[in-house]
Amino acid sequence: MSDDESPRNSAADDEVALPKATVHKLVQEFLPAGFSATKEVKDLMVDCCKEFLLTVSSEANEICEKDSKKTMSPEHIVSALKELGFDEFVAQVEDVFKEHKELAKASLLLLLGERARKAKKASGNGMTEEEMLRIQEELFAKSRARMDAGGSGEASGEGEGAAAVQADEPKAETE
Repeated sequence: MSDDESPRNSAADDEVALPKATVHKLVQEFLPAGFSATKEVKDLMVDCCKEFLLTVSSEANEICEKDSKKTMSPEHIVSALKELGFDEFVAQVEDVFKEHKELAKASLLLLLGERARKAKKASGNGMTEEEMLRIQEELFAKSRARMDAGGSGEASGEGEGAAAVQADEPKAETE
């Protein structure tokens, strides 16, 4: 592909941007103490970083298309780095990706734990779902027994149990 056909030499190139302040700060951090870089040097570094990212992403996109995939994956980026001769970056990229996956997994587990805690708190009674289902089944059984006995808990021989269930039920308001 010639430079004239390159997707990097299009209007889309103007839309791609890196945070200049961040790149400028990184340039300054890597310089020895007492040295500084001019604004032009820092801007040139921004342009070089942009070109590097566009080159790697274009190559990764081509690899992705060859694999008949619609979504670019980290494996495509690693393959692009190898294809472009940046093998020395591969190990570090893989380490960072592994760390990212672990952090994402931990974040997801934390989120799921928080949701479970909120759901338990929303239930308001601190019981597990299994405990609530067991109690619900007991209440249904007592209610069926009362209904079969003609509506009175005393008639069904339940005595205090029926009274306890009735005490838990809200009283109907009369007007």
